[in-house]
Amino acid sequence: MTAPSLATAAEAAQLTPSFDAARLASELRAVTAHTWGAQRIHTYGGQAGQATTIDWRVLPLRSLGGDGERTDPGGPGPQVFAATRWLDLLPYLAEVLRSVPAPMNAVRLMALGPGAVSNPHRDPKYRLDRGMVRLHLPITTDPEAVLVLDGVEHCWQPGELWYGDFSREHLVRNTSRATRVHTVIDVLLTAELAAWFPACWQNLLTRGEVLLNHVTPAAILPWSSRLPYATRLPSGFADFDASAPLDGALLSARIDTEPDGVLTLTVAGRAFALAPVDGTEWRFSGWSEQRTLQPDGEGGLWLRVRRGRALADRRVPAAPRTP
Repeated sequence: MTAPSLATAAEAAQLTPSFDAARLASELRAVTAHTWGAQRIHTYGGQAGQATTIDWRVLPLRSLGGDGERTDPGGPGPQVFAATRWLDLLPYLAEVLRSVPAPMNAVRLMALGPGAVSNPHRDPKYRLDRGMVRLHLPITTDPEAVLVLDGVEHCWQPGELWYGDFSREHLVRNTSRATRVHTVIDVLLTAELAAWFPACWQNLLTRGEVLLNHVTPAAILPWSSRLPYATRLPSGFADFDASAPLDGALLSARIDTEPDGVLTLTVAGRAFALAPVDGTEWRFSGWSEQRTLQPDGEGGLWLRVRRGRALADRRVPAAPRTP
């Protein structure tokens, strides 16, 4: 039997949990006394990009370094994702987020003002075959405040939890007089989260070209070789736009623990925090198990690249070194 294809999957799915819309809306008052920052994109190099010119504002609840002013979704870089001070003011929403069975990156409250319309765009990293998904939990909305995703118009309701394939073309449009506020949650897809999808999705999620990540380990084990650790990585491995991550010239790289305790890979002048997959394998923080590293204890480092259930790997020489 042929495995189901992502190309034929629906553009969105409502997940099984629903949450208390009244409590979510009531809590929102605790964080609306000030003007939120403008929505920004995340650019190559780990920086926040240019601010949007429409009335589309963001309050970060989880961000790189727990920065309460950073409104972009973040990505791989020297900092890990952490809760901001704003999440402390939203205890019910914090409880909801803790219930999501998946490693979590950015979480943002996103407010689309009256009359705001975004340009059509794609967010290519949020793909099931990359193991990264974006969820929406609406808090306030209006029938005239819509998401158009892959040509289909959606108006998701407060308290519902939705998955959307935002690698497809989409835009948001608010022609009402009210502000639409959604909680936008970026997570890694796990088998536990996949179980929240409707029954009609389960064949794709269990047999299709989907990358399932591990849940965050209960205990973080140290890097299994002595640090600092020297290796040489193909130039494509830390380039998240590269189509062939295992190819390219070999560049000197170093893995070590930073003063704040974060295990960090430094290559080509850039630093990347690493996150544990299990006891021996590590991924880039802010990314999925689409790219991982695993020391073999025998003078080598295994680099692995996944696309759905497909796996490619490459062993490069590596060893502990004198600081």
